[in-house]
Amino acid sequence: MNTPIPAFETVRLVADGPIARLSFNRPNNANAFDRSMWDELPRALEWIGTQRSLRVVVLSGEGKHFTGGIDLSVVSWLMELTADPQRATRGREDVLAFIEKAQHAFTAIERCPVPVIAAIHGACVGAGVDLIAACDLRLCSADARFCVKEIDLAVVPDVGTLQRLSHVIGYSATAELSYSAETFDAQRALGLRLVSRVCDNKEALLEAANQLAQDIASKPPTTVRGIKRNLLWSRDHSVQDGLAFVATWNAAMLVGEDLAEAVAAAQQKRKAVFAD
Repeated sequence: MNTPIPAFETVRLVADGPIARLSFNRPNNANAFDRSMWDELPRALEWIGTQRSLRVVVLSGEGKHFTGGIDLSVVSWLMELTADPQRATRGREDVLAFIEKAQHAFTAIERCPVPVIAAIHGACVGAGVDLIAACDLRLCSADARFCVKEIDLAVVPDVGTLQRLSHVIGYSATAELSYSAETFDAQRALGLRLVSRVCDNKEALLEAANQLAQDIASKPPTTVRGIKRNLLWSRDHSVQDGLAFVATWNAAMLVGEDLAEAVAAAQQKRKAVFAD
């Protein structure tokens, strides 16, 4: 590890070989996002992105739930910002600044150069759905339950669900869940393709996420990072733009030490070992 692991209060970060284990650490509050967590999550992800030895992230929740979404203390604080009619405009500017900060917290998942695996158990509500829509892979336990909750609080989802979820499960399903605030279970999430796997319990979930992370970490790291960047680029651009981007990417990045090691390992019938 190049630098000491930073300490946080609301998230827990552990480096386990090539795997960064990042977990929400407010179990007594269902891991709800208070103002500190909105700040600490992107800081943790940005630090991970600076560590070449870390090749994948497993994101989970301590305690009984993945996350209960936004902490109501934040909602109360936002209401207070605009309560004074003498500074209503200033207050709304402050609300805008917070929303943009919260958006950055989840965009940091996409900006993290390595894949982020969401290991979801218990509740994944409101902002939790916004968050997992930004993750690269999603697994859950059989007890997981999901809800795009914002409409019940008279809030238009503003940190990613409306912009990202339709790319995962389609427009119609995203619209239905956003308008209805339906709570749905793990099997429905699997049917919607929100998650790729349902595990029996939290222990099995973390084991599956770990195995997937180990598999990814064993692959050529520059290629893994390149796949993530190209997947996100292609999501937001036309097919032709995506093809042009990946052609340019491989023209610059294909021929190098990872390709040499992969070819040598195949020829020598051994497992490839890639440098950080």
